Amino acid sequence: MKIQKISMFVALALVLAGCESRIDYVNQEMANIRNTAPIPIEPAPDFVTVESFTYAAQQLKSPFLPSSLASELKIMAGKRVYPNLTRQQQPLETYALETLSFKGSMRNQSGGIVALIQTPDGQIERVQVGNYMGSNHGRIVKITPTQIDVIEIIPDGREGYVERPRSLILIGPTP
Repeated sequence: MKIQKISMFVALALVLAGCESRIDYVNQEMANIRNTAPIPIEPAPDFVTVESFTYAAQQLKSPFLPSSLASELKIMAGKRVYPNLTRQQQPLETYALETLSFKGSMRNQSGGIVALIQTPDGQIERVQVGNYMGSNHGRIVKITPTQIDVIEIIPDGREGYVERPRSLILIGPTP
């Protein structure tokens, strides 16, 4: 039992001696760092002043808008357009224009072109210039054998409306 107590004191003394040596080592390193000469700091770089630029092309075409949209907005700048909400809706106005398919065209008795439009549910409707189609009050303004031109009236985001040209193109015969 006496040997166990002695060995315990020896182990405790070794542990404390080990801790003391680490603390002495850290204190010695800190003293060395304090005694060394400081490293000089590099001077700040010289900044070159940039020449100022005055933008003077406000009246020219914006490089950030597609040319078709820019010209459309320029044309519509002074116009006030409103949809005729009292007009009775035609059957093709219940569908979005993107869901309608241009399937073909033919001439009527008076020589005008009549277009054939397929609805999403498979029905075929005949339309002519002046008819309406699409959910944005789209009025047909021109029909050719390969294309239908429509003018839609859409909200402009500022409590008004603008006209937007759209087209349906005949892609080809379907099986």
